Amino acid sequence: MIQDIGPHQFHCAFVSRVPTTRDYLFLYHNEQILMNRRRGTLDFPHIGELVMSGQAVYLFSMDDIAFFTHLDPFEEPPEGYEWMPLSAFRTYEPGWLAFAGITGSHLYHWYDRHRFCGRCTAPMRPSETERALQCDRCGLIDYPRISPAIIVAITDGDRLLLSRYAGRTYGNYALIAGFCEIGETLEATIRREVMEEVGLRVKNLRYFASQPWAFSDSLLVGFFADLDGDPAITLDRNELSEAVWLTRDEIPKDGSTISLTRTMINAFIDGSYPR
Repeated sequence: MIQDIGPHQFHCAFVSRVPTTRDYLFLYHNEQILMNRRRGTLDFPHIGELVMSGQAVYLFSMDDIAFFTHLDPFEEPPEGYEWMPLSAFRTYEPGWLAFAGITGSHLYHWYDRHRFCGRCTAPMRPSETERALQCDRCGLIDYPRISPAIIVAITDGDRLLLSRYAGRTYGNYALIAGFCEIGETLEATIRREVMEEVGLRVKNLRYFASQPWAFSDSLLVGFFADLDGDPAITLDRNELSEAVWLTRDEIPKDGSTISLTRTMINAFIDGSYPR
């Protein structure tokens, strides 16, 4: 999956760190990231390559290399640079830098959307002791947003339920998924989402794995579940364009390995999923 970056080590704890010339600078704008083509390949700029106003904000480290951002990047890239859509991180190589680039966008989004206090409208400032933004006027402290969401692979014997999203550019088969609502357990979210989207009941929920998914500022939690009762599908066409039961041999092949969704589908195909 996208977070599987070994042998590299991801260090997400907040520290007060001074940037060096070997550290990376991630600049984001309109769901894009600035890339450097001046070295002949598409790469991230390093600290010192670009003249920026204000102070660089520390994001995290990989091994002993740190990653920083600026909250007010320019809109027009200088010569030799270009904007790359964040969606490109689904296939960008090397994988450890793809994980860094998309994870940095998660933090940048939080910083960018909380420049002002949501209670008294005063400017927020980064805390000097933890990953937080604080308001000096009213004392409000804001922490990074992480939205929990479930993914559930529903099995009926040797068949797996696969679906396609409605109204999205992503057209491959997916599993039933959805965000947790206030007051819900993960298990309750699964039962609600499955009933809402395909009109089915499930039982025997088994945890499979989790995944940080910065494309939607989420923490995904994957489960397998057995069909409970009638397999007839009642499709919510506002959410899905299709939902079908497929056997292992009928499931289309997909070489992608970055998502929890595909990892779970592959686990069903090869029989390694929890029973």
